[in-house]
Amino acid sequence: MIWTWIFIAGIITFLTRYSMIALIKPNTLNETTKKALTYVPSAVFPAIIFPAVFLDKQGDFIYILSPQILAFFVAVIVGYLSKNVIFTIASGLISFWIFSYVLH
Repeated sequence: MIWTWIFIAGIITFLTRYSMIALIKPNTLNETTKKALTYVPSAVFPAIIFPAVFLDKQGDFIYILSPQILAFFVAVIVGYLSKNVIFTIASGLISFWIFSYVLH
């Protein structure tokens, strides 16, 4: 029974989000709205990343010299300098693995 409700909730969530993509034509939006919508990914991304980097499983802040925080800072610097998403992700992962090996 619980799986039925999970499936229904997933379909409803998908349809509400997909409707914004499928039903709204970009040429009907004015320039101010289009410009405002370009900031949405930049506003949502930190909310997704912050808990994974700075919080442990209990929701407490982790210490500053943890591998994920150090790798986060490496990825931010590489991303800022390179402007390349793939290179940023790769440098963050590689630095995380290196910091995990060195610090533990």
